[in-house]
Amino acid sequence: IRAFADRILAGELRAGARAMRWVDDRAPQAFELLRHLYPHTGRAHVVGITGNPGSGKSTLTDQVVRHHRAQGRTVGVVAVDPSSPFSGGAILGDRIRMCDHATDDGVFIRSLATRGHLGGLSRSTHDVVGILDAMGFDEIIIETVGVGQDEIEVVRIADTSVVVLVPGMGDDIQAIKAGILEIADIFAVNKADREGADMTVRDIRALQMLSEDAHSVEVPILKTVARSGQGVTELLTAVSAHKARLASGEGRQDRQRRREAHILETLVRDRLVGAMNAALGETDQRNALFDRLVSRETDPYTEADRLVDELLNGSD
Repeated sequence: IRAFADRILAGELRAGARAMRWVDDRAPQAFELLRHLYPHTGRAHVVGITGNPGSGKSTLTDQVVRHHRAQGRTVGVVAVDPSSPFSGGAILGDRIRMCDHATDDGVFIRSLATRGHLGGLSRSTHDVVGILDAMGFDEIIIETVGVGQDEIEVVRIADTSVVVLVPGMGDDIQAIKAGILEIADIFAVNKADREGADMTVRDIRALQMLSEDAHSVEVPILKTVARSGQGVTELLTAVSAHKARLASGEGRQDRQRRREAHILETLVRDRLVGAMNAALGETDQRNALFDRLVSRETDPYTEADRLVDELLNGSD
């Protein structure tokens, strides 16, 4: 594993791709590998691009990658796609939109399926970001599957969160419902060549004035047309300014603490769920317990206490 980790640290694409497969499949050797890579992570600035389905996130991400490559920077992209209802894998719609970069060794795109994980991300997202970071990519971009009313997990992983909105889709109301107003470091009103783009900018600005953080740093609102690349340079300038602002204060350290806390909580939760499933025993034992619950011979609160006691104390 140590020798394999060295190949990843040297930037070998094939080794990185295999490591990401291990991580997504939860292979036993994946966690040992991540332990070796962890001391070499934390250097990359991670940008999250999120927004409603159909807002043009993939096309905008493609243009951001194109601009970075024109400046000679290497880019790692984690594109979170919906899960196939048949295979459970990623549908790969996001990767198809970025196929122009398929032969560019300076770009690595990894699609991940949500596999039922809520929050707009995959459970493996932070581990894949860590691998890309260890490989030495200059820029790392996370594109979420598309947020609903509570799918805002990207803010726990990204250093800079870009929220993509579209005119005429009621995004101002959606911003309130989804908490998007609070997570955005930058707003991108995409498809700004449509009617109503200026109104969307005004609505978001008005909502910002009503928020509790109205006196804090004003969140930039930029208009973009991802299809043509319009506004992408200004968007990257805003990202760079936010990165510099974090570096000059305690903001970056606060976000890194939040990221590590999220990773730790996720790992502990996964291990506890695995231990609980083991404690429930084989299918017959589980069904017997569930039958007792159905017949009201016991209750889920008592059984939950019993399982936690078994996990903590190792009792039979």
